[in-house]
Amino acid sequence: MLRSARSLLTILAITAVVAACGPSQTAAPSGAPAAPAGAPTYGGTVTIPIVADPTLNPWSPNAFVESLFVNRILFDGLTKPGKDLAPAADLAQSWTTSADGLSWTFKLRSGVKWSDGQPFSADDVAFTFNDIVLKPDLGAQNRGNFSAVKSVTAVDPTTVRFDLSRKFSALASYLAYNAGIVPKHVLQADPLKTNSFNKGTPVSTGPYKVEKYTSGQSVSLVRNDSYFGPKPYLDRVVFTVVPDANTQIAQALSGDISIMILDDKAAVSRVKSSTDLAVVSRPLVQYYWLALNQTDPRFTDVKVRQAFVQAIDRKAIIDSVEHGYGSVANSAITPALKAYYDPSLSSKYPYDPEAAKKLLGQAGWTPGPNGVLQKDGKPFQFTMDVGQKGILEPVNALIQQDLKKVGVVADLNPMEWNAYIQKVVVQRNYTATVNWWTYPSDPDVFPYYASSAAGKGFNIPGYKDPKLDDLLTQGQTAADLAQRKAVYKQVQSYMADTLPYLFLWYPEEVDVVSSSLKGVPDLGLRDAVQYIGEWWLAKK
Repeated sequence: MLRSARSLLTILAITAVVAACGPSQTAAPSGAPAAPAGAPTYGGTVTIPIVADPTLNPWSPNAFVESLFVNRILFDGLTKPGKDLAPAADLAQSWTTSADGLSWTFKLRSGVKWSDGQPFSADDVAFTFNDIVLKPDLGAQNRGNFSAVKSVTAVDPTTVRFDLSRKFSALASYLAYNAGIVPKHVLQADPLKTNSFNKGTPVSTGPYKVEKYTSGQSVSLVRNDSYFGPKPYLDRVVFTVVPDANTQIAQALSGDISIMILDDKAAVSRVKSSTDLAVVSRPLVQYYWLALNQTDPRFTDVKVRQAFVQAIDRKAIIDSVEHGYGSVANSAITPALKAYYDPSLSSKYPYDPEAAKKLLGQAGWTPGPNGVLQKDGKPFQFTMDVGQKGILEPVNALIQQDLKKVGVVADLNPMEWNAYIQKVVVQRNYTATVNWWTYPSDPDVFPYYASSAAGKGFNIPGYKDPKLDDLLTQGQTAADLAQRKAVYKQVQSYMADTLPYLFLWYPEEVDVVSSSLKGVPDLGLRDAVQYIGEWWLAKK
């Protein structure tokens, strides 16, 4: 969801649709030879619909799904997801780890400039982490990802060192995940609340920079002439606010959208009917969950959480809402992480309403005169806040029906997306909610489950468990792949029993791609946008 941690976190984790607007092409740079047939050409505009106004700062507490794609384009990180999903060079061209694993040194690219022409240096990296990420009072987005980082030191203008409080084998992967570097010379006075930056024309290092921000309508990006890499092919990238998924599908079918993530899997057959569009599905590092607020004593009993999982027909949700594009989830480690995923847990807690009723009875909940379970004279009734985005509303309705069958009343409270984020994710003012997480292509999920992140960060339920903390720390400090596999097998088994979140399903991403858009790497679009400089539009 968002976030992430997908995805809030990912967590929470994320939807974007990309549209190619205007078939016109512009000439290649002056003096460039004519491109052979089928070679990349310069020119054209790509439009990316988003669900709400973005916040153009990767560390702002208000930057969630609607901000993800544009921030990944604007703000380079030290690393980025490689085309094999392993961390690849970005602002850092190489890195090394000390013998004890408690210090990482990154060698930065030379000659990098910000979009305003000012030089980029190690001071910007140190500022981003020391003065924003590691300041607990600022509440930076994704701060919990870097709880193992003690400090960041600018060794010289092109060298930066991360000193850790414990081994953190996934550091390079987390630096590739929504961890863009921001400019010290612009944000030093007010790093997270500068409105002319967050909702205006920020200074950035990516292949494109902001041309214009029109609230409620769009954000237009143009080439960043100061970019350190090759000149991007597209003239312009426009993010337009289009919250309605049906409108996005209609635009794809009409030829206005050239690439998109299809959230409404019911539309797959409609999209496949177009000869100009291809539909591709792929596994994701993402999972949907039901969070039960652990400040509510009704949900601290593991029997209640186990009962809810058995009461919810997760396979039916996958079939009816995802149209089969997914599989039942029982932990935070997804099938996309093939080296770590344990398929033996897929049959744990199958749909079984009678078993759910028995567990609820063991937890002290007995049927009342109207069939609603009660305890100490109070009915088992609560409110589920529902973000109005994608498939969340129909999913909540199905869960509501399933819980009713076992005597539990869940009242649904639909909310506009930004209002939902503020209430549930920022303020933690909720009882139960459904959402998702996406996270880096690494099994380290410490930021989403550690007790230290309860009530803040990505630990949305506020779950605290010293044994789980210990397992997650072992995973972060494991020395080799074999050790990590063994630890994360234990993590999955323990999560499946204790259910810090109620794991619902692992979705597959369905991408829709027009024949006119070329150069998009074979990645999920969330990662492919970080290669947008390679995208180009074929002449028709």
